[in-house]
Amino acid sequence: MALPVENATVAAGADSLSGILARYVAHIDCVDLDGTVIHAFRRAMVDYFACAFAGADMPVTQALHAWAAAEGGRTVASVIGKQTRLPAAQAAFVNGAAAHALDFDDGHTRGSAHPGGVIFSAALAVAEKRGATASELIAGVVAGYDVMLRIASTMHPASARQGWHNTAVAGVFGASAAAGRIAGLSPEQLRDALGLAASFAGGLRQYLSDGAEVKRLHPGKAARDGIVCAELAQAGISGAIECLEGADGLFRAMVDRRIDHDALLAGLGQDFLISAAYFKPYPCCRHFHAAIDATLALRAEERLESGEIAEIDIGLYQVGAHGHDHRTANNLLEAQMSAPCAVVGALIHGRLNAADFDPSAFVGSEPQRLLQATRVHVDDDCERLYPKVRSGVVTIVLKDGRRLERRVLNPRGETADPLTDDDLSRKFTDNVPGLIGKEKAGQLLERIWTMDRQSDLSGFFPLLTP
Repeated sequence: MALPVENATVAAGADSLSGILARYVAHIDCVDLDGTVIHAFRRAMVDYFACAFAGADMPVTQALHAWAAAEGGRTVASVIGKQTRLPAAQAAFVNGAAAHALDFDDGHTRGSAHPGGVIFSAALAVAEKRGATASELIAGVVAGYDVMLRIASTMHPASARQGWHNTAVAGVFGASAAAGRIAGLSPEQLRDALGLAASFAGGLRQYLSDGAEVKRLHPGKAARDGIVCAELAQAGISGAIECLEGADGLFRAMVDRRIDHDALLAGLGQDFLISAAYFKPYPCCRHFHAAIDATLALRAEERLESGEIAEIDIGLYQVGAHGHDHRTANNLLEAQMSAPCAVVGALIHGRLNAADFDPSAFVGSEPQRLLQATRVHVDDDCERLYPKVRSGVVTIVLKDGRRLERRVLNPRGETADPLTDDDLSRKFTDNVPGLIGKEKAGQLLERIWTMDRQSDLSGFFPLLTP
């Protein structure tokens, strides 16, 4: 059982929460991680590269890369899918944005955050810069996932309801932990890095109102700032000690202490949250993946044609319904953040890939008719189960009066219904070879699936570029 936040300082021997996390990060050793955790690391890395390569040529990534390259600096880290190299913090910024550019990256249901684009982007850039070992990389990534997702889970859902995007807010802590562990920071330096991260934390969900591309930057921003915080701490700059629980710390300032007290420390060092990550089968917001699964199941079972449909009703929990109930697709992100667009696309196409969320896919008379016939509401059962479970229910009324309903408790990709290793390999091979070629992509995939603490990282990073 975790220590209550308000009593943690006294009960933990006058240590702060950041101090407890810092000691954990400093002492995590790849030797102590069992095979299931190492394999969870591999699965997360396969998914990370599938998403980062898929997003490398998106306009937002291209614009960010051009800006970062023009800034100059010591080029020590690879940019995924590019021949350019950048300073470590800038490479992490670009790679993190690429990983989130199609909203296809991994996540964590309890914390409602996307860890892969943050943690791997920071860890890989620092590992390449410092010539780190595979053991250091694995330990840093596992620690980064833990710190990020524990802080996100502690604050969620109050943080989302307050307008904060957990990926950016909690991500900078995880990136600081990952970068600091790989760089060999002491517990005291890591505590300072987390203290610095608290003042770097930020990221608003206002993008939901207009599909603003700033959302794509949030993982990269957190990765970049995490590296900066770790390096500033190593340079001797101190961060606030009680940065989480203090009178003006993160938990008070951002969510007025409306937190899950147990989520931060329970099972620390025993339950590694990288094993709890989900992986997406559809490139859109996770909040309505259960509704997509329900829609595709009804479509297949009933052999539905879109012309038969009169009304569509989507039931979600409050956080999923709020900001995701719009029926417009003026840009890609707006479509990807819309439960109606996702369900209508699934009904029309019988699948959902990135092209199916292009705004042009929704301009025809039939998609527009279905969008106008779709409603989203807060379902009592979905709300009761959230945030532990991201469920959804879809009701379709046909023109002949028949009423079809399907409820999905755990969307595909959750640990309760996981994507297989083969599924993840297919996601990788669908997205990676186009930028680096089939041969390099095959070599990269093989290296990831066989990586362990004794692996040699020399030759790994050149596989990331054309």
